[in-house]
Amino acid sequence: MPHLFSYGTLQKEKVQMETFGRLLQGEKDILSGYRLNMLEITDPEVLRKSDQVEGVLFEVTEAEILQADEYEVDDYKRIETVFKSGKSGFIYVGK
Repeated sequence: MPHLFSYGTLQKEKVQMETFGRLLQGEKDILSGYRLNMLEITDPEVLRKSDQVEGVLFEVTEAEILQADEYEVDDYKRIETVFKSGKSGFIYVGK
């Protein structure tokens, strides 16, 4: 089952119900190397002390990934990455 990371509105139950028709199950996780303005950091020295984004890594279906694509605005693109837990999942970052 795919994972979808949320650091914002998709954590809200109302948004989950409106977008997916159900409440999502997930666990808190951390995305390293990004800031909330989604500037990617690639310098290894900086990554060691890097910014982190806290959020929730939700279990979703393939169909729900497509629903999330519809939910997110066109300024964002979906990428797959690995989180602090070691799990991989999708996140939306600025284009």
